[in-house]
Amino acid sequence: MRTFRLTDEAFAALAAGRPNPATVEDLRRSQVSRHLLLLADGRKNFKIKTPIWYAERRAEALADPLADPLLALHTTATLAALRTGGDLPPDPVASPRHLVATHDGLSVRARLEDTDPLRARLGLTPSRRLTHAEAAHWQRLFSAAWRILVTRHRPAAEIVAAVLRVIVPIEPDPGAAGLSATSAEAFGAVALSPPADAMSFAVGLIHETQHSLLNATRTLFDLVDAGAPHTYSPWREDPRPPSGLLHGAYAYLSVARFWRAEAGPLARFEFARWRAAVAGAADALLADGVLTAAGARFVRAMRDEAGRWLSEPVDDRIERLARGANLEHRVRWRLRNLSVDVSGLVADWEAGRPARLPEPALRGGAGRALERSARLDLVHRALRERDQSLQPAGRQRPGDDAYLRGAAGAALDAYLKGLEKPDPGGAEAELWAGVALVGPWKCMRQRPEVLRDLHGYFRTVPLRLLAEWLDESLMSPPA
Repeated sequence: MRTFRLTDEAFAALAAGRPNPATVEDLRRSQVSRHLLLLADGRKNFKIKTPIWYAERRAEALADPLADPLLALHTTATLAALRTGGDLPPDPVASPRHLVATHDGLSVRARLEDTDPLRARLGLTPSRRLTHAEAAHWQRLFSAAWRILVTRHRPAAEIVAAVLRVIVPIEPDPGAAGLSATSAEAFGAVALSPPADAMSFAVGLIHETQHSLLNATRTLFDLVDAGAPHTYSPWREDPRPPSGLLHGAYAYLSVARFWRAEAGPLARFEFARWRAAVAGAADALLADGVLTAAGARFVRAMRDEAGRWLSEPVDDRIERLARGANLEHRVRWRLRNLSVDVSGLVADWEAGRPARLPEPALRGGAGRALERSARLDLVHRALRERDQSLQPAGRQRPGDDAYLRGAAGAALDAYLKGLEKPDPGGAEAELWAGVALVGPWKCMRQRPEVLRDLHGYFRTVPLRLLAEWLDESLMSPPA
């Protein structure tokens, strides 16, 4: 049995999102070795023969069939069925379609998989069989994305070329800008919703390739202690395990590096937002004590990489909007996922005592959720249109136009007025987040769930008074 090792230097470079070709190849080979061990387990314990499809795949131009990501899924599913007595998975049917691109001497090839019966095991709903026109559209965007990667992000392009083997088209989500996923069982397979353009395709390929690298790394090194509680993640609106937070930070480290090399207001916004989010996530992982010794080394290398970018200058207006996007996400996450018992606060208020802030608890059963924000969409549109006044065409919710201009007072008045309505509808969370963005109250930024629930009890008390009272407790907590 081969033992896979990484030198300290190679491990640090991998953690920083800059693995050398030898490291990437070692990770790929480790996944082939893992696949072989799974097959050996099946032959030893269940007396199964090597499935016929492996022999069939040897006729393809693709690499060793043992490295085919979806065949690894079939092996895992077969063994699981044999252990539990369940139904065996259907035989794989590989799509004959491939996406191929070459630019400036660097090539990439990936199967466009829309037929394999287990492709849903990547975690998202696969698309129906693509038409010829749809497949041709994927190829056009793939070629354009590859030109972007090779021309301006060649080290990342080399990693993508070494890792990517399969792209599984998935159904889009009307409320999300784009969906993507990988599986720890399928190194080199990426599930993607139809990309909006070549730039988003390029970013998606980098993002998901990093997930594959980290999945392979975690089969060699234990990075996160098992059983740690779920926590906040800057990339999702549902609570995530520390391993999920690590995955997000690692993927977005390379996303931030991508936008760092791009030009224009939107690129600078994305760079400013994600460098801060990655650094903050790394700090949280290191502070929470959920990492193994190897995991702490890995995350420190990530933090050092992102930390070097934090001092790089970004236009003040764009930096303000990037900080606002991160703050809004955290506030919305707390409002969605945390509950508090404010009965003690009600008694404190009525007795004229200082506020004793209750500890929050995670709500259960909220389910998977991606970021959705009308205000963020507005910011993106303004930056994409390169309107220096940050005033995109179209109607905005009251307060958002003032927020874009940096007129905090006018924005706060509008958001507070919106919250006075008996039923602000689906905009309530965004109104509360707006108050956090432009208001002076620390409690709204740090403990928005407390102020919201307390205000829900005292509807006739001005929100400003409640916020000031809670802030007094945050500024000088009782002994």
